[in-house]
Amino acid sequence: MAVATRLLSALLLLAAWWAASRFTDLRTLPSPEAVAAFVVRETQSGDLPRNVGITLARVAASFLLAMATGALLGILLGRSRSADRLLDTPLLVLLNTPALVITVLAYIWLGLTETAAILAVALNKMPNVAVIMREGARGLDPGLEEMARTFRYDRRTWIRHVLLPQLEPFAVAAARSGLSLAWKIVLVVELLGRPNGVGYAISYYFQLFDVTALFGYSLVFSAVMLAADTLLLQPLDAHARRWR
Repeated sequence: MAVATRLLSALLLLAAWWAASRFTDLRTLPSPEAVAAFVVRETQSGDLPRNVGITLARVAASFLLAMATGALLGILLGRSRSADRLLDTPLLVLLNTPALVITVLAYIWLGLTETAAILAVALNKMPNVAVIMREGARGLDPGLEEMARTFRYDRRTWIRHVLLPQLEPFAVAAARSGLSLAWKIVLVVELLGRPNGVGYAISYYFQLFDVTALFGYSLVFSAVMLAADTLLLQPLDAHARRWR
């Protein structure tokens, strides 16, 4: 039922787009047929698969780095009041620093390199992960903590059977929000300082005022990220909340 509803909403949006394109300048709002034709041509030339693949690799690398560092920091802040008091202000500063500023500074300090691009995206996402995981670490069930002490769980057993199951829903929530944020920032990073990827392609076609190409790349990459969320993160979310 949910799949049918999603499909129906997509068809309605497509129909509205098709109808609107009939009453506007095609250079301003290209028709779905024109965008589809561009996607086919760009795929046949190999440019679209190459750029999408490069961007996906950057998204994956920065996303994993942000999740790992943010989760560890969040757990530390949630379990240690002294660490939370010490690091809360720097975390808030980083959380509220615009993504553009972090990206530009990373390129200035590290050069127009792949390392700078991935680090810029990770730094933009890491504070969000840390904040979500901190709330999870703060809300651990005291009854389970008492049980762990009563049965004298060692550190590994406590992590596996007490800490991780309770943090799993928070980790999945951080991952879902993080993925949607990471790929958007990756496009900005590519637009500013990389010679390839979807962001670079969008920048290139923007200079040509090619709206059809902009629509094509945007829709293809959005579809890829929606598929990743539907096929990977939504099942993980359902698994994390199965006990409810």
